[in-house]
Amino acid sequence: MTLPTLRIALAQVASTLDPAENRDRLTALAAEHGPGSDLLVFPEAFARDFGEAGSDVSGAAEDLDGPFAGAVEAAARGAVTTVVAGMFEQGPVPERPYNTLVVRGADRASYRKMHLYDSFGYRESDRLTPGALEPVVVDVQGWKVGLMTCYDLRFPELARSLVDRGAEVIVVPAAWVAGPRKVHHWRTLLTARAIENTVYVAAVGQPAPRYCGHSLVVDPFGEILAEAGPGSPQEPELVRATAKRDVLDEARRVNPSLLNRRLR
Repeated sequence: MTLPTLRIALAQVASTLDPAENRDRLTALAAEHGPGSDLLVFPEAFARDFGEAGSDVSGAAEDLDGPFAGAVEAAARGAVTTVVAGMFEQGPVPERPYNTLVVRGADRASYRKMHLYDSFGYRESDRLTPGALEPVVVDVQGWKVGLMTCYDLRFPELARSLVDRGAEVIVVPAAWVAGPRKVHHWRTLLTARAIENTVYVAAVGQPAPRYCGHSLVVDPFGEILAEAGPGSPQEPELVRATAKRDVLDEARRVNPSLLNRRLR
């Protein structure tokens, strides 16, 4: 059954270097905020923070049936919702795991980050393995939800590939590193992805001071429905918004850019 609305909750919360602490925090926040939502999204690398720039994260990598994914599944089941959260996943090269989103709910899936953050002085590819070039779209209450992670946002072709596979909402868990112009880039790119693809975009980041925060939901017309501030590691912040199918349909009727494309 396809619902006319999709209730979205974004948990802007800092992860730590202690995986057990992060699992406990996810469990508690999902129990508190998951009921009443259809989709609850946590940031990138929530199972264990990246640590200092260039740190080896391989020791924090888990299987998709490991403790963190198990906690996500239990949280989704307990709150009767779909939960998305980021982790490091063991891969074929032990010292270079995947940066993975786990999805647990009525639909079970995972997405391995395609575009590694080799930018702004960082070299994520030195310690992580990129995922396969296969966009992932899941079903949440009849809505098609596409998955992206952080730096993926800077590649509009991925968002378009998700929409070509039916995405009506794109979620973007992130650990968007703070710095000059970075909040401006974040907000501008999220809004652009929503407008150019006539989709809802729901993006959740880890908070300041290391990251940018500003978790937000944008509708298909480019209107920001809800937005957090920069936040802090001490105070989790929840952002709630509702995606409406009639708004999605209207946006695609008024702005039929997906139909008007001319491809070679």
